[in-house]
Amino acid sequence: MTGQLRRTGAAARVDVAIVGAGPAGLAAAASALAVGATVCVIDSSAQPGGQYWRHASEAAGVDDDGALHHDWRTYRSLRAEFDAGIAAGQLTAHFGTSVWSARRDAEGVALALTPAFGTRGEAARADGSDPTPTQLRATRLVLATGGYDRQLPVPGWDLPGVMAAGGIQAFLKQNRMLPGSRFVIAGTGPFLLPVAAGIAQWGGEVAAVCEATDLTGWLPRAHRALGVPAKGVEGAEYIAAFVKHRIPYRVRTVITEILGRDRVEAVRTARVDRAGREIAGSARVIEGVDAVGLGWGFTPQLELPVQLGVDTRVDADGSLIAVVDQAQRSSVSGVLLAGELTGVGGAALAVLEGRIAGRVAAAEARGERVLAARGAELRAVRRQRGFAEAMHLAHPVPAGWAERVTDDTLVCRCEEVPAGALRRARGELASDDARSQKGVTRTGMGWCQGRVCGFAVSCLAGGDDLAGGVVSAASGASAASLAQNAKRPIAQPLPLGEIADLADAETH
Repeated sequence: MTGQLRRTGAAARVDVAIVGAGPAGLAAAASALAVGATVCVIDSSAQPGGQYWRHASEAAGVDDDGALHHDWRTYRSLRAEFDAGIAAGQLTAHFGTSVWSARRDAEGVALALTPAFGTRGEAARADGSDPTPTQLRATRLVLATGGYDRQLPVPGWDLPGVMAAGGIQAFLKQNRMLPGSRFVIAGTGPFLLPVAAGIAQWGGEVAAVCEATDLTGWLPRAHRALGVPAKGVEGAEYIAAFVKHRIPYRVRTVITEILGRDRVEAVRTARVDRAGREIAGSARVIEGVDAVGLGWGFTPQLELPVQLGVDTRVDADGSLIAVVDQAQRSSVSGVLLAGELTGVGGAALAVLEGRIAGRVAAAEARGERVLAARGAELRAVRRQRGFAEAMHLAHPVPAGWAERVTDDTLVCRCEEVPAGALRRARGELASDDARSQKGVTRTGMGWCQGRVCGFAVSCLAGGDDLAGGVVSAASGASAASLAQNAKRPIAQPLPLGEIADLADAETH
């Protein structure tokens, strides 16, 4: 699936570069191709689909029937347009490839590329050459990099067998097998439902789904759900799966501790009140568990937008998101954004935004009349965005989670930094944001670079007023801390030689 661009000193050039091949990226590519633009799609995975449509390995010859997916027909349609673009020579794709630097100049956007970690050997051609160019130039750039599971620390979450809820789903979709046999899924939000249903569908046992809220937050927002009937149909399917497989669904219930010696063996749960306090006498232990999935919503992957200097804000769910207009343009000329970067809203919204972004980017790149968002599209986007906001408000990060994090609980698992170290740094050294905590405690300096622990660190460093619940848009300190965590001059890990090669190329 790799295109024909070669690693040379001169950067290849296209009308539209798209970073990300998930729902938003594939939709952007399809609409840009329809306008007649030359397109390059870059993704760190080995094949198209993103996290939502992650599927069995095509390289291994496995034909995925879509049984574990929603909207599979949409994927097949977008994929057909994608493949047709490659066949026509209008689209070039680079998989197993990361963009580590992006910058805007008078000629457009310049991207620096590197083989994604773990794919370097696989990406090499049989003759030893590397198909990934070091540089790519585009007149317009569409960023559709998606997001990743937001995590909150809980005592014992560093035990083998604990995964992000999305990680369990991705493992199942790609490998067609389960990372355990008896699961507990916990956190908040509708995403817990498809994870549990998929486990049961594939033969695993779900001992419990622990939802931290009581779902009453949907009552004043029911009209938002009615505006997107497909979500109701999807929800009914999950309810049927839960009934069929007898999956216990417990509201206002959280995991207070994950138990085990060398790996997960059990979990301790408790019911909580509206203030997040544990209800006396509600604690119970679920034995015989060998896998736990944790999920507290998603966090947009903002390294490239922040690197380019786009305007950001804090969304209803406490995540930092990028600001766009109705045509998906960011505050930086020539840079458009689609999907979770503009606010976590699901695949259907990502496809809508991707189609708009790709069409606008292609028209602008070719100097043609911009075919901005149509009325029907805008109404559909508003309905989907309204549902997303209702979902965030009905499933907030619950108050009181920080009090259950003991001082010896690891918050940054990469650097093994416990919560007590963060609290001491905050109290004794005035380290009240993610950047100062990084310098004092090394939190966020490990392999994930704060992607897993960043949200929790921002909350814990900011004090009890922030750690006690959702980080609000009105909290300027938290917004700054979240932005600090996303700001990286090098967006993805790469060998030092790549930087030297790029500097040499730009001097010639």
